[in-house]
Amino acid sequence: MLATPTDMESAQAHLLADGKRLHLHHGPIDLIIEAFGADRDAAYRSAAQRFETILTELVGELPLLRERAVSNRTFAGAVARRMQKAVEPFCAQFVTPMAAVAGSVADEILAAIQNVPEMRKAYVNNGGDVAFHLCEGETINAAISGLPHGRITMDFTQPFRGIATSGWRGRSFSLGIADSVSVVAADAASADVAATMIANAVALEGCPRVKTSPADELSPDSDLGTMLVTIDVGELYPEEVDLALDQGAKVAQSLLNCGLIGGAVLQLHDEIRAVGLPADRQSYPNEIPARKLIDA
Repeated sequence: MLATPTDMESAQAHLLADGKRLHLHHGPIDLIIEAFGADRDAAYRSAAQRFETILTELVGELPLLRERAVSNRTFAGAVARRMQKAVEPFCAQFVTPMAAVAGSVADEILAAIQNVPEMRKAYVNNGGDVAFHLCEGETINAAISGLPHGRITMDFTQPFRGIATSGWRGRSFSLGIADSVSVVAADAASADVAATMIANAVALEGCPRVKTSPADELSPDSDLGTMLVTIDVGELYPEEVDLALDQGAKVAQSLLNCGLIGGAVLQLHDEIRAVGLPADRQSYPNEIPARKLIDA
């Protein structure tokens, strides 16, 4: 949820203790950035400069960003335009541009640094929604819950530059019961909204062991209004887990077939469904966290 203008302190930027990563913070936005190249300092200056106004730009268009998305809606801000572009393929369903806000912010900051001369690779991690840049010959590793050993390696030859995770346990509300849905896509904004939509589809209608609440009772400013969001998932029968995951996997497969994602991994309790990505449920520890970390 974005802050109101009265809640916003100044944007902050500082290097972390390792001296390699940049931390950017403003209101609810918290980014970790790492760049690899001859002029890392120039990249970090560009990132910090672009970051200064992002939250103000978003807040200025927040009422419309919280409305149900419609095709061809125009926004003034660059991040808002990224959000709109990401949700366009989903306008036939209920979705708001806020479903892509974290990924869009990551994409915008990445755009500010990836063209710095001799920048070999970089990533922008916005609370687990990650945008990354790779030059030829470079790779980057991401830890994703549910994959063998919890890790995926992305390289320059692949057309994917974004990873995102959604689920009822995450920082945003979910209409579904997935513990996590991780998605790779062309950019972080696209991965963000796709993960949201797939996670919403992992659902069990009328299950008494799934507790829900109107979103606006938990957060009055929620873009989901009175829609019921998941607040707790109890023990489920194996057939219920299979049904819920199968429903989410069907949506993920349709997005894969349309070229909107490169793959997805869905997790509910100790069960996994993988679409377009390898998964071996015997090859990973269940305690792998349902968010992504990036390392070089």
